[in-house]
Amino acid sequence: MKNTIFEDILMIRDEMPLKKRIILGVIPIILLLEAWAAVTAGPAEHRVISPLILPSPWEVVLSIKSLWFEAELSRSALASAVRVVLGFLVGLAVAFPLGVLMGSFTRIKALFDPLTIFGAYTPIPALIPLTMSLFGIGELQKIMFLALAFIVYLLPMFVKAIEEVDNVYLQTALTLGARTRHILKDIFLGVSMPKIFHAMRLGFGIGWTYIILAEMVAADRGLGHIIIVAQRRGPREHIYLVLLVIVLIAYVTDKIWVRLGCRLFPYQER
Repeated sequence: MKNTIFEDILMIRDEMPLKKRIILGVIPIILLLEAWAAVTAGPAEHRVISPLILPSPWEVVLSIKSLWFEAELSRSALASAVRVVLGFLVGLAVAFPLGVLMGSFTRIKALFDPLTIFGAYTPIPALIPLTMSLFGIGELQKIMFLALAFIVYLLPMFVKAIEEVDNVYLQTALTLGARTRHILKDIFLGVSMPKIFHAMRLGFGIGWTYIILAEMVAADRGLGHIIIVAQRRGPREHIYLVLLVIVLIAYVTDKIWVRLGCRLFPYQER
């Protein structure tokens, strides 16, 4: 008996060809664009939603030129990317060794556990006034804010990756007379490195969600700066375009991380 459409949609873990996945993925995008166009159609005074809140899709498209030339989109995107990369590197320099030590040594974990718990429950926006007090309002503050946000996100994931290494590997190494440094390097890091890399990939993507917060104060350039200026002085179309740009950049960089992961850990794919 042939399945109904409803049964076909609700098939659990069904294998689906790429073409069908693309078609299904495009459907909600088209519906969203149609709904957007419907509530922003007609003269400004007759629209369901004011253009000061939500411009029409066509108005957003027409503002690409002013975003590129007047708001200096390319330079702002480059400035934001540099901040994300530098913040990530600083955060990684702290979170990686500390995470390895905490995941490997019980006493070190007990020593830093209270700080880790405090960071896990700290709202990320609360770090803005903290970093402004410590580092001023210049470029250093933005990088350190992102670095702290990366540390809060990455540290527990690194600890978990080390702790999930099966004790069988540890016991075998100890039986063979392996020293502590060999256990750290060859056992804990050797086994957990794919998960650590995956955490780094996710963390780097999270950084693009923090960039707007980082550039809210005293930023003369950046994607977050464009959004703040557009929100205060207009045009509002720039807000939606910049959000799209951030998503596209994060998507492209994530694909680069995936490619790099396939090169470094080809056995994970198999």
